[in-house]
Amino acid sequence: MQPTRLKKRSQFLEIAEKGQKIVSSGLILQALKVNDPTTFQVGFTTTKKLGKAVIRNRIRRRLRALVSQNFPEHAKKGYQYVLIGRKSAFDRDFEMLGKDLRYTLSLVQ
Repeated sequence: MQPTRLKKRSQFLEIAEKGQKIVSSGLILQALKVNDPTTFQVGFTTTKKLGKAVIRNRIRRRLRALVSQNFPEHAKKGYQYVLIGRKSAFDRDFEMLGKDLRYTLSLVQ
């Protein structure tokens, strides 16, 4: 089952305020438990500190690819997730990014 997307700024802010934050080398994962235990939602963000739009877009594309590969097996249902790309996600090995994502997902409580 593929996750639905978070798109509203208010959702991102609520997760940042109330949820838990897990940091790894390539990404930061924020997670918030919600009332609906059957689905999960995900949003992606990058800051302008990372570089120009080309760099930020590539990082987001890589994060979306990671989610499509790893979320069906490793993500817990009933959560909203926000993935924040870090500078190293631009040229980090894709397998290592996958390990980062699986590691952060395993720590969600």
